[in-house]
Amino acid sequence: MTNSTSTTPGAASAPVRAGRREWTALGVLMLPLLLVSMDVSVLYFATPAISADLHPSGTQQLWIFDIYGFVLAGLLITMGALGDRIGRRKLLLAGAAAFGGASLLAAYADSAETLIAARAILGIGGATLMPSTMALLRTLFADPAQRAKAIGLWSGVMTGGIALGSVMSGILVEHFWWGSVFLVNLPAMVLLLALGPILLPESKSPESGRFDWLSVPLSMAAVLPLIYGLKEIPSEGWHPLYVVSVTVGLLFAALFVHRQRTSASPLIPPALLKGRGFAPALVLNLVAALAMLGSAIFTTQYLQSVLGKGPLAAALWSLLPSVFIGFAGPVTAQLVQRGVNRGHVVAGGFAAMTAGYAMLALIGTDSLWLVLAGAGVLACGMVAITSQLVDLAMGSVPVERAGSASSLLETGTEFGGALGMAVLGSIGTAVYRHEMPSTAPAAARETLGDALVTAARLPGGAGESLLATAREAFTSGFQAAAIAGAVVTALAAAGAAVSLRKAGAGDDA
Repeated sequence: MTNSTSTTPGAASAPVRAGRREWTALGVLMLPLLLVSMDVSVLYFATPAISADLHPSGTQQLWIFDIYGFVLAGLLITMGALGDRIGRRKLLLAGAAAFGGASLLAAYADSAETLIAARAILGIGGATLMPSTMALLRTLFADPAQRAKAIGLWSGVMTGGIALGSVMSGILVEHFWWGSVFLVNLPAMVLLLALGPILLPESKSPESGRFDWLSVPLSMAAVLPLIYGLKEIPSEGWHPLYVVSVTVGLLFAALFVHRQRTSASPLIPPALLKGRGFAPALVLNLVAALAMLGSAIFTTQYLQSVLGKGPLAAALWSLLPSVFIGFAGPVTAQLVQRGVNRGHVVAGGFAAMTAGYAMLALIGTDSLWLVLAGAGVLACGMVAITSQLVDLAMGSVPVERAGSASSLLETGTEFGGALGMAVLGSIGTAVYRHEMPSTAPAAARETLGDALVTAARLPGGAGESLLATAREAFTSGFQAAAIAGAVVTALAAAGAAVSLRKAGAGDDA
């Protein structure tokens, strides 16, 4: 199976259209993508059972949660470049084997250290799977219209998987033991290993040069401190440790960029950013992730701590907006194929996110349906944006650089999400602390979670009064963050309309 271009006498070359085999291959690729995105949130409801069984320390519990995302983010650039050199299918299958083996190890871990190690290996496997799936889409679907539809589906699965992970975790833990949240990965990985060699084409860069090993630690030294610092700032504040962490990350990022400009075989060729539309797509994709993840940290807390929903009930309610996500990508792809300017479609997606934030800015302390509606509009706008930006970016680079391009997009998404949590989270926290009266207990003035714990220890009337005040303060913080998010997405809508005004449908390099 190939997707090379074919020609007919007297006609210009035209890309080969994908058939049933390629669409079946897309379905196979969706499985690891879904599981990798689910693994971001799959431990939400398993944590109490893990704590009771393995007795991790506070630090170990944090690493059980965070090590997966840190390793994933740190290795994306490396794995994307490696796939371009050794072959994306080969890397995908190796990653699937690692992901499956690590899932088995995690499921039967008998100590916190073993579980942390297994989660780290899962991060390594995830770092190979995410850019490989996107790069293989570039190979499977040479026809721009078909590729746009495929990427629309890819974006919907990626976004929906994060929401589905927490729900799946709750259901499995309720009926089985905590290790089942990892065992669910195995059938999909076995299917990928069985069908991948048959359905997926091998593709790699014919002239990739030597692998620049020095760039690997430089990229990790840039990504990991930045992600760590940005993720900790919303909950812990602008502590010197986290400011230093971000600063160190930025310094290594500068060194990494310098290395890419001077190396004979860089991991990320500078020419990649010169592809038509790639740089704007990269920046706008980061902003979209900032807006989406920045809202998610408030929505989940609102459902549980303000409305008083239990964890599983909150997860089920939060899944409701995802019902419409699957339609957003294909619908926007159809709009572009019918002649609507891609820049206008992306701008429309950001406008939808602005509308979603405007809805969230109007919430009170009992606004379940308004919060769900706002979250749904935000998610649909996000998928519409992502599907078009990924299609534009992947179509603007040579197919031999698809792995590097996809890893750069994914890394930008990780940065955007962390930045969104840091910026919008800090705004919400600052407003919360300002709204809490000085007479409230010191701990309750820090976060809503601390206020809930403090209120439970106070006698009836005093506890209820503190809880009501804290919920009002958190809602005010949520509103302020929503206003900031609306401003960011409105500016992004204008930026998309200008920077992508010449980006039509199916722009290929």
